[in-house]
Amino acid sequence: MDELEAGYQRWRQRYDQAVQQGRVREADFSTLSGAEVEPVYGPPAPVPGFERIGWPGEYPFTRGLYATGYRGKQWTIRQFAGFGNAKQTNERYKMILQRGGGGLSVAFDMPTLMGRDSDDQRSLGEVGHCGVAIDSVADMDVLFDGIPLEQTTTSMTISGPAVPVFCMYLVAAERQGADITRLNGTLQTDIFKEYIAQKEWLFSPEPHLRLIGDLMEYCHATIPAYKPLSVSGYHIREAGATAAQELAFTIADGFGYVELGLSRGMPVNEFAPGLSFFFDAHIDFFEEIAKFRAARRIWARWMRDVYGATSEKAQWLRFHTQTAGVSLTAQQPDNNVVRTAIEALAGVLGGTNSLHTNALDEVLALPSQRAAQIALRTQQVIMEETGVVNVADPLGGSWYVEALTDKIEAEAERIFDRIKDMARIAVPSAYQPGGAHPIGEMTSGILRGIEDGWFTGEIADSAFTYQQALEKGDKKMVGVNAAVDSDTEQLEILRISHEVEREQNALLARRRTERDQRQVDHTLAELVAVARGEGNMIEPMLAAVRAEATLGEVCDVLREVWGEYVEPPRF
Repeated sequence: MDELEAGYQRWRQRYDQAVQQGRVREADFSTLSGAEVEPVYGPPAPVPGFERIGWPGEYPFTRGLYATGYRGKQWTIRQFAGFGNAKQTNERYKMILQRGGGGLSVAFDMPTLMGRDSDDQRSLGEVGHCGVAIDSVADMDVLFDGIPLEQTTTSMTISGPAVPVFCMYLVAAERQGADITRLNGTLQTDIFKEYIAQKEWLFSPEPHLRLIGDLMEYCHATIPAYKPLSVSGYHIREAGATAAQELAFTIADGFGYVELGLSRGMPVNEFAPGLSFFFDAHIDFFEEIAKFRAARRIWARWMRDVYGATSEKAQWLRFHTQTAGVSLTAQQPDNNVVRTAIEALAGVLGGTNSLHTNALDEVLALPSQRAAQIALRTQQVIMEETGVVNVADPLGGSWYVEALTDKIEAEAERIFDRIKDMARIAVPSAYQPGGAHPIGEMTSGILRGIEDGWFTGEIADSAFTYQQALEKGDKKMVGVNAAVDSDTEQLEILRISHEVEREQNALLARRRTERDQRQVDHTLAELVAVARGEGNMIEPMLAAVRAEATLGEVCDVLREVWGEYVEPPRF
């Protein structure tokens, strides 16, 4: 038996076992014309290099994590949503769940993302405008009212103040009577991408890494199914990075967090399954599919060969995908439905584990209810009508897709080498002699690249190159520099009233008067004491949240201890 046949037999055994265990859906897996479809396809005879492609559910996982593909577990439809106050967003969540959404994804407003209360002077005009306003655990109670958190996977896209917001989520779950050890979901918490692209940090990298390490330890010990880190390439790509840069910067960040977990003494086989990723699905269809396939292969190889992971789950790269907001246009906005559908299909053919589809009006405002429903239905049409769920990695073996996969992987490896080279440059006092950071080599290179503005510069160069190509007409966007119409379409968009801000501030003021201020002061003082020492921050932060300390109060006392980060100028 040659290796090709042996590999197929291994896959067949896994697939048949899944069928016997009821892990394959009972469904019609034939084509629209009635032709029977196999669960996977491969070459009829051995081909050079096939071990790099392999079979679904087998190292290096190029073709997917599961032998069953989407015949087993389909991707989770996870629509990103949040606007106004907690009550308004709660109503949107219930609509999403009632109409087939498989999980929730929380979008926070700018004050929340920056760790500020709604009545902070710097929050003026921003409350509830790009997401939901969350000031205290009382808002979190309202946000998930009538939604059992023990039964609902919830993703929260927030990094700077992620840990106190997570504590509010835990306390809200406690108040529902949930067993928090059974909670399942994802917290973004990826501070590296904030310095690289999104620019929503609170402190310098060191205290943020301490908080992330504390969170990893807490979740590992207490909430094993919860994923405390979602390493994000989405914001990097939206800032202007290429597909290869998005992939490389994001996976390098992931390696940094692996080094963080190892530095805390946690076994890689135990904590690595708690890491997940978040990628952009852009409009270049085949390049995006290749990017996702390369990501799984790179991560599996590095986790096995560099970081010593021996379990398959520790080698798996699980990822969420969101279609590209930057690809949407204000001109001819109905075309955005088509763009989103194409990008979503790329995510599915690339094997995404969950998916958000952008709404057609998001280039103008937060989604209207109608636009949000079209976005949701886009995924459901792909899932229920197209047949793409019938076969695992249907483009595997395509000369074009495999060549693109290899090309993106090679470019990512070159970028990893550049980041490791930066680790050898002497850096600030937290580092050891010779430039090494005590957490690890990749961490050292990432922090050096942040401090020098290298990542920001690389992204800026790529964004400038693409913008030049658009302006010259070398790259086309329908409605922008191709098929341009003089008529302008007017959409009914969602408008957030400034009354939301006034109501939120009045509610916040009332809650402050109703709480036990002495208990708030006591728990915040305890939090400061731990922050000045070396203990784990999660329990004292939970105590402050239970006492109804606000997000701004928690973050402000930590700013007093750790200071605020100021990005170095880059010339």
